[in-house]
Amino acid sequence: MDLQLDGARVLVTGGTRGIGRAIVAEFLAEGADVATCARTAEDVDALVADATGPGTLRGSVVDVARREEVTAWVEEAAADLGGIDVVVANVSAIAAANDLESWRLSLDVDLMGTVALVDAALPHLRRAGAGSIVTIGSVSGREVDAFAGPYGTVKAALVAYTQGLAHQLAAEGIRANTVSPGNTYFEGGVWQLTERNDPEFFAEALALNPTGRMATPEEVARPVVFLSSPAASFVTGTNLVVDGALTRGIQL
Repeated sequence: MDLQLDGARVLVTGGTRGIGRAIVAEFLAEGADVATCARTAEDVDALVADATGPGTLRGSVVDVARREEVTAWVEEAAADLGGIDVVVANVSAIAAANDLESWRLSLDVDLMGTVALVDAALPHLRRAGAGSIVTIGSVSGREVDAFAGPYGTVKAALVAYTQGLAHQLAAEGIRANTVSPGNTYFEGGVWQLTERNDPEFFAEALALNPTGRMATPEEVARPVVFLSSPAASFVTGTNLVVDGALTRGIQL
């Protein structure tokens, strides 16, 4: 299938590790030109140095909890790329503790960071005459699990926000969807650290998945790229769960 992404102008937040890194790689492989950001300069530089095409990659240091930084980055990226066709809001604070700091981080990073990104990108998507917004949610926003509290609550809010965007922007040809991954394992990620530091909880989490394993970042990234593409031109307002049948609720 031709995803029609050759030359597409794409923004991805949090693109240096895990799911975000895989999303960047998949877009580059499709020939898209990508601008990504993260908070650590060394990680950004390493990602850009290792990137392979045919698409091109630009990296910047941005704290998405700071609205002014997000706005400045979007404007700079739009100027460098010649516009924006796709926006992927991937950054998460992954703040699961039930304390005030975790609530603040989840709201500032996961939710308001996404709102800042979309607000800054919308004028450019409108100028492009179409476009796609994809937010990265979580199965924790769909059902009550071990990450209920700030993380799960804010992920649920992110789905509601994205579906609202889909209805508000449909007449303008701009689509908005969420991809909600289940447990995803990668080097340096939450689940690898859990496996090392709390093997009992890791084993319990792994046993919940009938596939007997966790997702790879690439298995989450490919649906993100598909939903971002013109190949998914009539898909908007959906929450695509990518969890290997981990969740048991019926999504109506």
